Amino acid sequence: MSFLTSFFIRLSARRIGSDAAGNTYWQAKRALRDGRPKRFVLYAGRPEASAVPPEWWGWLHHTTRDPLPAEPQHAWQKPHLANRTGTAEAWRPPGSQYKEGRPVNPAGDYQAWTPGA
Repeated sequence: MSFLTSFFIRLSARRIGSDAAGNTYWQAKRALRDGRPKRFVLYAGRPEASAVPPEWWGWLHHTTRDPLPAEPQHAWQKPHLANRTGTAEAWRPPGSQYKEGRPVNPAGDYQAWTPGA
């Protein structure tokens, strides 16, 4: 996001809060034609939509009026992680074709069929 865009958001909106990753959330001071104010996120680092935690995602999309509490509500809930697809931290299920981010040598115990053999 450019400095000018960030500056404009800070002038025309009020800060609502921030998350553990340092992203800040803003709401426009004036409502749009449908009566709802526009809501923004200013990312702390590289803009990545999957870096928005669930408690703020609902607020950004007008699903909830207020952001949900940041602390887990249930013992089984885990902290939010951004999408790791395409990175070295991506989850690889058992038997995956990739090991440590690189393709596994497919020639292991495979023997090609040859006609008449």
